[in-house]
Amino acid sequence: MNIVFDFGAVLFGWQPEKLLARHFPQLTQKPADVRQLVRAVFHHESWQRFDKGTVELAAVVSETAARLTLPAPALHALMAPIGEELEPIACIVDLLGQLRCRREQAGDIRLYYLSNMPAPFARVLEQKHEFINWFDGGIFSGDVKLGKPDPAIYELLATRHALAPEATLFIDDTAVNVQAARDRGWQAIHCQQPEALAAQLQTVLKGYR
Repeated sequence: MNIVFDFGAVLFGWQPEKLLARHFPQLTQKPADVRQLVRAVFHHESWQRFDKGTVELAAVVSETAARLTLPAPALHALMAPIGEELEPIACIVDLLGQLRCRREQAGDIRLYYLSNMPAPFARVLEQKHEFINWFDGGIFSGDVKLGKPDPAIYELLATRHALAPEATLFIDDTAVNVQAARDRGWQAIHCQQPEALAAQLQTVLKGYR
């Protein structure tokens, strides 16, 4: 079984609401305001291009500042250190360690990642977290100019590592990304509660044996 992990909100905590509230408290007094700002900053095509490595951070800051009438220095202070601030989710790192041991002992699984992650943040995570070396391979969107849910990035991972669809399980927190995996014949888990993932994964692995 090939198990493919997303990073943000699966392996690493990602809470954009809290991030924006910390940097722009005057704009995030109400929950609806926070949700609107999250969409405007992180769900806009400017950020998606940064995710895919087609623009640099400076361009995202400039475009977002002009579009939302926000101060560019404050936006840079928000965005630039995100790679450093992403913290591993302990229970998922523990689960990954258990899967690594199973791979070494039984040899019946392989571990991969498929993450929408700007290249500068990816480099920080690789340098900072040794457990990323536990994976057999993976793709960061910023390195390949593609992003989920584009079918091409799933195909690229599958081609690089000879992943058979019927033997591949994908784990992601975003429903549209999960559906894209299922559309190509992969099994998938929509991970909304990281602490529940171990039990969900165990159910799938039992059925695979």
